[in-house]
Amino acid sequence: MAGEIAASSGHDGRAVQVLTDGFDRVAESVREVVTGLDDEQLSWRPLGTGNSITWLAWHLTRVQDDHLAGAAGDEQRWTADGWAERFALPLDRSATGYGHSSDEVDAVRVSSGDLLTGYHDAVHEQTVRQLGGWDDAAFDSLVDAAWDPPVTLAVRIVSVLDDAAKHVGQADYVRGLLRS
Repeated sequence: MAGEIAASSGHDGRAVQVLTDGFDRVAESVREVVTGLDDEQLSWRPLGTGNSITWLAWHLTRVQDDHLAGAAGDEQRWTADGWAERFALPLDRSATGYGHSSDEVDAVRVSSGDLLTGYHDAVHEQTVRQLGGWDDAAFDSLVDAAWDPPVTLAVRIVSVLDDAAKHVGQADYVRGLLRS
């Protein structure tokens, strides 16, 4: 449960526990934001051009899936579990939402929030497995030398967690606007 950090599991573990707690909180928030909304509410865009709850939840999940699977050398849940086919979006299969135009944001639609939460649950489960496979020493390893400075595993994980927390907060804000 979020907010509870267990005792060390045998390796250096403390960093893994803290990061897992952070991703647990994002997963709980995604579920809270999406649950109980119909497809029209999920797809509503503030002022007609803002990001919808659907796009925000899909995007934060795609980024988490893409970036952490890449760092771990795992296949993304998007393709491995058939989520790309289930979503059937009119976008490139590799799209994560980064740099999307307004038309592309509008194209990310679902018939049910269950699709969003199902995909996020699968990615969250993989994230927790990945985190459990890394000890504290692994966080210094380089995962992307294309940046200056090069990106370590620790920086990649914190970046993904930060991005996910921001986007789920934005989705919660949009949900609040629905009640206005």
